[in-house]
Formats: sequence, structure tokens, C-alpha cells
Amino acid sequence: MRLKKGSFLWYLYLDKIYCLLSVRNVKALAEYFHILDVHGKNTLNDVLFYHFLHHVTDLKRHRQHCIGLEQFYMLVCMLLAHENHLEGQFMYRHSRPVFDLLDLKGDLRIGAKNFGMYRFLFNIHKQELKDLFHDFDVTGDNLLNYQEFKLYTIIYIDKLQRRQKTEEKEK
Repeated sequence: MRLKKGSFLWYLYLDKIYCLLSVRNVKALAEYFHILDVHGKNTLNDVLFYHFLHHVTDLKRHRQHCIGLEQFYMLVCMLLAHENHLEGQFMYRHSRPVFDLLDLKGDLRIGAKNFGMYRFLFNIHKQELKDLFHDFDVTGDNLLNYQEFKLYTIIYIDKLQRRQKTEEKEK
């Protein structure tokens, strides 16, 4: 999934170390969210959310979800991290909010199916997802709790940093 050039999000700056927006950008994003929230319920219903995603990305599918301002902010940061190839850094820095977003049922566990629906946000391929659950599902219930997910993010960022160092040495 890619951001469309010229969309509002294209002009926001994501800090590459902490994967956060500046206060000025957060204020603009919050105002944008409130403009999109035509019902004044401090959420975007599934239709508004779909049209937002369709307007700013090349997303072709739609899942029915409502989203609040905090989730909206995290999603925008994820999209910008994806655009800047900082998915691993983002997951590592914001593992708890990412985990909470992926935990759709609120039972403090992430299933492979839920993670699989949103793996495109983190640039994770199907085989990597299978390996993730095989390697990090310590409890063996085919669900990741937060500790297992956090361990994955630590190992993932370590692998990315090693790969980057190897690529730099080859140049």
C-alpha cells in the first residue's frame, strides 16, 4: 500500500528515529480528523474510514472498522513509516500501541489471521508471518501475547540493523 502523491498525508513529516509527528503536524492531523468526522462522534465510521483510506492510499480492499482519533494518529504514523521504509523501527518504538491496534477483540492476544490482515502495513510477507508465529509463540496457542510480540519486535529491529550494516559494508 502506497500513499497517493498530493494527499494531505504526503506533506506530513515523520521523525525517522522516534517515528512520531511533530506537534504542529499532530495539530493539523487532529483538525483533519475532526473535519472528516461529519457526525461529530469523535470517530470515523467504516464508510468514512474507507473513503479516507481510498483517498490517501492505493488501497483496494476494505474491512469494516470504526476508528477514533488516537487510532487514526497511529494509523497515519504507520502509513508514513511504511512510505519511508521504517516499518520495523515503528513496530519497535511503538510496540504496545501497535499490539493494541492488532488486538481487535481486546483479549490481549493477536492471532495470525488478524495480524495477516494488516501485515501490509509492516511490509511482512506471508512466510515471515508463519515464521513469526512458529518462532515466537512460546505458549503454543497460535496467539501472540504482548511479551511474545515485544520479543519479536526486538529481534526484528536487530535483524534490520544487521542487514543495513551489511549493505553499507558492501557499498
